[in-house]
Amino acid sequence: MFVLVEMVDTVRIPPWQFERKLNDSIAEELNKKLANKVVYNVGLCICLFDITKLEDAYVFPGDGASHTKVHFRYVVFHPFLDEILIGKIKGCSPEGVHVSLGFFDDILIPPESLQQPAKFDEAEQVWVWEYETEEGAHDLYMDIGEEVRFRVVDESFVDTSPTGPSSAEAASSSEELPKKEAPYTLMGSISEPGLGLLSWWTSS
Repeated sequence: MFVLVEMVDTVRIPPWQFERKLNDSIAEELNKKLANKVVYNVGLCICLFDITKLEDAYVFPGDGASHTKVHFRYVVFHPFLDEILIGKIKGCSPEGVHVSLGFFDDILIPPESLQQPAKFDEAEQVWVWEYETEEGAHDLYMDIGEEVRFRVVDESFVDTSPTGPSSAEAASSSEELPKKEAPYTLMGSISEPGLGLLSWWTSS
């Protein structure tokens, strides 16, 4: 679920931080810049693990700050495909079941990846697994707040860097706000035995 990623960045330290230890100032600046941010094709950055190398610091004309090239390792949330995770159901919609891990919310289990047969209850706004038994079908509801075990089957990165508006967009941008896309999304599946709500598989 969590991986160590080697990164390189140039860190600017303002003059009023020169009295502090260089490593402490650099660690603080790196966490300010990266913590809780998604790096494209890397994952969700959590916190600095360690600094492996500091190159020479430079002070440029007209800027009293020091600029140091830093080699470091960062803890990143980036689960591998087919990894089994446990989260909580954040909500349900016709698009599927939305799951949260507490620190990461952009997880979707689409309808075709639910335990089958499944249906969406419009009145309750929840997905239901119509579990077949010898006595007939039992409706097992996927209520909000329930813990769910799922398999990661796909991931999607979206480059959300700001871009200048094109001439066509400029005319309509004042009327329509663009749909905000999540920079990093996971797709899950519970269509196997043992996956789904934890309460479904508790041993008696």
